[in-house]
Amino acid sequence: MVRRQQHGRMDGVMVAVGAVGCLGFGAVACASGGAVTGGAPAGDPVRVLHRAADALVAAGSSKATTSLEMATGGTRVTIRGEGVYDYRKRLGRLRVLLPQDPAGAAARRPITELLAPGALFMKNRGAGVPADKWVRVDTGTLSDGNLVTGGATDPFAAAEVLRGTRSARFVGRTEVAGTGVHHYRGTADLGKAARAASEANRGPLGAAASGFATARVPFDAYLDDRGRIRKVRHRFSFVNGRQDVPVEVASTTLLYDFGTPADVRLPEGGDIYAGRIAAE
Repeated sequence: MVRRQQHGRMDGVMVAVGAVGCLGFGAVACASGGAVTGGAPAGDPVRVLHRAADALVAAGSSKATTSLEMATGGTRVTIRGEGVYDYRKRLGRLRVLLPQDPAGAAARRPITELLAPGALFMKNRGAGVPADKWVRVDTGTLSDGNLVTGGATDPFAAAEVLRGTRSARFVGRTEVAGTGVHHYRGTADLGKAARAASEANRGPLGAAASGFATARVPFDAYLDDRGRIRKVRHRFSFVNGRQDVPVEVASTTLLYDFGTPADVRLPEGGDIYAGRIAAE
């Protein structure tokens, strides 16, 4: 009889790690126009970025696309996600596309992920999990705070990292998907972000501050005229447990179509798989 494992400590449950094995992580690029010169917007950049997550809450919801790109030993792998997010309820749904198996096997089925305060739910996880069941992970037990574990960064957690901004400068005006934005470049501290974050993200960001190789997070953020994040790119320093040298995790989140309905329904208890999760 299989036994329930401690949430967040199940071998192979991490999508990002399971997808790439012992790969490290590298930089990611996301399309947008190059920065152009222009007058700096009013307000101190650090304070503007501290309020960026609040602007998303005011917007209510949006569509989102995510990207994690990882590289080591000349091999580069990208995990992409697409879905919707409700910033007031802190609920999201993403369809995550895993890369093709390095051995050349057929493309893997997309994984459906539900993001909720303190939890990550995954369907089509594979590795012996029945097709109609969800895997639940307690994000408070994850050493990265679920910033990279699921193969996608929770959009609101990505925004709340900016609450830890310690230094930033205005780069210039540019466009993201046809929308005029202000481009900022700076560095955030995960410990400071955790202390300033909403209750739901305080624990996960605090875990990331301790679990990453460094709490220092360089970023590029693109805010529209209402202060809403249209694009944010973080560079996390991560030790994946199989090598001592920290590697870089690049996470990019794009937000658009604000106000789009985000009807996210979490699975019932009977729909959650209670057995052992096989390692991939």
